[in-house]
Amino acid sequence: MQANSLTKRNNISTSKSLLAVEADSSTDIAPPVASTESIEAPAQAAPDTIPTYVSPSFAYDTSRSREQGQKVETLRQLLERHRGERQLVVLQDFPDPDALSSAWAYRLIAQQYEIQCDIVYAGTLSHQENIALVKLTSLPVQRWALPTLKSRDLTLYRGGCVLIDNQGTTSQLMPSLQEAGIATAIVIDHHSAQGDIKAEFVDIRPYTRATATILTQYLQAGLLKLDTNSSEHVKCATALMHGLRSDTNALRQAQEEDFLAAAYLSRYYDTQLLNAVLQSSRSKQVMDVIERSLKNRIVQNNFSIAGVGYLRYDDRDAIPQAADFLVTEENVHTAVVYGIVHDEDEDIELVIGSLRTTKITLDPDEFLKEAFGQDPHGRFFGGGRSQAGGFEIPLGFLSGFTESAEYSKMKWGVFDAQVKQKLLRLISPDQHYHNGMS
Repeated sequence: MQANSLTKRNNISTSKSLLAVEADSSTDIAPPVASTESIEAPAQAAPDTIPTYVSPSFAYDTSRSREQGQKVETLRQLLERHRGERQLVVLQDFPDPDALSSAWAYRLIAQQYEIQCDIVYAGTLSHQENIALVKLTSLPVQRWALPTLKSRDLTLYRGGCVLIDNQGTTSQLMPSLQEAGIATAIVIDHHSAQGDIKAEFVDIRPYTRATATILTQYLQAGLLKLDTNSSEHVKCATALMHGLRSDTNALRQAQEEDFLAAAYLSRYYDTQLLNAVLQSSRSKQVMDVIERSLKNRIVQNNFSIAGVGYLRYDDRDAIPQAADFLVTEENVHTAVVYGIVHDEDEDIELVIGSLRTTKITLDPDEFLKEAFGQDPHGRFFGGGRSQAGGFEIPLGFLSGFTESAEYSKMKWGVFDAQVKQKLLRLISPDQHYHNGMS
């Protein structure tokens, strides 16, 4: 941790300058999560294994610095044990700035221990700010489509896989990696625990706003000393600042630890580079989806609900951007936008939706879990965090492309009505709905 005097001087000026830039690049389609009780910390471990830690469920307090110091030391020991090995850093299928920047920071930390890391994801980057972030900073991330896994030599990754900003439930790569015998070495995340996690090191903090905050705290604790003379360090610090902003709604939802992390990063990040990322323009496809959401929305009890029909897999991030737009309407505190997304690689279709809310008393995680329930394996179709959430529902037997426009229209009508019905039952429980309408 840096000197308090410097932190305090930078804290206020940093938060004001960041709040002046308005943008939200967080995709936030929430993963399907397993139904489970929260994990307590610290977990008991065998004498010759490294203990795992999961943050207790209470807000950040400076008195927890000792606990965080233990986590950093535990991680340091683990990295030393894996010195000289190679690791696979696995992100969610649709990585957001928080995941991308945090993975990069981990990669730089691991390099101090001669650990080579490959950062991978299976889905796509479609949000214009995510694309700009990767291109403008030369962020070292690779797309590993599932069909290409068979041609990759997974035996290279003797150091195991590292899960950053996820717990393995939102990556299509995990089943294949587990089948190949690649163990999970590290899990670092700020979402609620999603089951019995087996890893050498676990740092899950549900009440921390961003994984970028956690990684920045690792930097502050000395796992890596950033250097303003290093172009890569400056770009990574810029990415971390963007990740922190995106998951705290431009710092409007930030807590003390987020402001402290932002103050630390303010010494290293490039303001012009960050502005360039934030000023990236929306594509025509995104604008078309926003237009459809405006045309199709229904508003009831201050909820705006809109189905936008069929979307290409590469346009999937247009859904949360449409939700971001609808929630700004007068007399609307919550917006839900959804559509059917076609994954051509896997030839499957999913109903994918996004929720945005400004209502403090509405918990997106609880709302979406109650609305859409669980699959046969006990995993919820929806979930979320503060003021944002999402859901993914496989179409199953009805999934697949058809040349019949009439059939496609009929299929959309069925799923559109079903989603509306499940939402409206919670929004207006005193009314009875048929086919999603009153």
